Amino acid sequence: MAEELFVCKSFDCYLMKIKNYINGELVDPASNTFLDNINPSTGEVYSFIPDSDERDVELAVRAAAAAFAGWSNLPVAKRSDILLKIASLIDLNLDRLALAESVDQGKPLLVSKTVDIPRARDNFHFYATAAIHLSTEAHATENTAINYTLRQPVGIAGCISPWNLPLYLFTWKIAPALASGNCVVAKPSEITPMTAFLLSEICIEAGLPKGVLNIVHGLGSKAGAAIVSHPGIHAVSFTGGTKTGEWIARTAGPMFKKLSLELGGKNPNLVFADCNFEDAVKTSVNAAFSNQGEICLCGSRIFIEQKIYDRFKEAFIKRVSTLKVGDPFKEENKMGAIVSKQHMEKILSYIELAKQEGGKILYGGKQLMLDGQNKNGFFIEPTVIEGLAYDCRTNQEEIFGPVVTLTPFETEDEVLQYANSTQYGLAATVWTENLSRAHRVAARLQSGIVWINCWLLRDLRTPFGGMKSSGVGREGGFEALRFFTEEKNVCIKL
Repeated sequence: MAEELFVCKSFDCYLMKIKNYINGELVDPASNTFLDNINPSTGEVYSFIPDSDERDVELAVRAAAAAFAGWSNLPVAKRSDILLKIASLIDLNLDRLALAESVDQGKPLLVSKTVDIPRARDNFHFYATAAIHLSTEAHATENTAINYTLRQPVGIAGCISPWNLPLYLFTWKIAPALASGNCVVAKPSEITPMTAFLLSEICIEAGLPKGVLNIVHGLGSKAGAAIVSHPGIHAVSFTGGTKTGEWIARTAGPMFKKLSLELGGKNPNLVFADCNFEDAVKTSVNAAFSNQGEICLCGSRIFIEQKIYDRFKEAFIKRVSTLKVGDPFKEENKMGAIVSKQHMEKILSYIELAKQEGGKILYGGKQLMLDGQNKNGFFIEPTVIEGLAYDCRTNQEEIFGPVVTLTPFETEDEVLQYANSTQYGLAATVWTENLSRAHRVAARLQSGIVWINCWLLRDLRTPFGGMKSSGVGREGGFEALRFFTEEKNVCIKL
């Protein structure tokens, strides 16, 4: 226990009560009640989360409404300066934020330091500068008129983010909303609230005007639902499960709110025989098990051309066997804890389902029991399964954990049928050295993102989002700035 106390005290979190950030101040919830926040690597309560409800959301909306005129009319360069200061403060606090993220989410500290927190910094930096360069169109209508387009902020935006990449995805919504002149009422996941709370302190230090950003912590069924249904919130950006996205669409749709929904994924990884074999194996392992498989972009269905299937399987399992799972603060561990006991049990239930469906466990498949302070933590071995039909439940439903299936294929048409068979269409990866095949397959894949001979190689200027049940709309790049604005056409007769 002594080691855990040391870890927590290094960012002053042990048994602390997280506060909401409303109208520029850190405040307790109206209910004055708190929820347990559990460290997934120890299974123990280490802090407390506001159990907020519609009263807290109402206060946040009022604060945002009062701040909107001043913020939206502030010159974009001045808004940019404040957001750049937030980016700089995130960078200065990188170690503290990374430590908080790993304690809260269970991911290896190295991942927090090199991926999550740098990307949160970059989100603010990118949108702080992109807003300055956002352009609109003008059209000369013969010699009779000029039409030009204005882009104006929607007003108050609701931003609800998930637990897998907490600060990374939280800032990816907040930064473009603020940069385009909106005020925001945001809710991080109740499972991983700590870095959003620390961001509140950073915003105060950066001099963000009161009410421009409001962070309300709590359950999705209470605080989240209140954000979605509040008539004063004009746009909702949500990342999370497809079922929750359906509810948001049913609720917000009749209110004619703008919606951006980034939902589930069941991403295919297509490995053709002419691939760069070593790169394909190495990257496919990384794509399967990064962040304990808790990334919506993970390649959880790996389809391998029959002629290299056995060779690929052997090399894949050999590399998986080198992945060490354990305490996220030990440098040698490449996989940390599953985010919660409930989610761990869900993943384990899918492994049992795979067995019932005829799958053969090639590697892993069990909860990992550790010693010491991690004895009650939530750990699962990286799991590799073969022998399943492409359309069984294990291959159709999102597991969101360290579980992958291997399936052989003979032809291009066959593997495209397999890849496109799910309700999801978020991302796909294709491994081939045949340029014509790469273009041909990419065009036929029902995915919003297709990586050729790589995975998770991102450019912040590009659109991000999925097809089918993987969501509505696009995040990232100038798409996000456009989402948080309304277009207005002005026609002037000459």
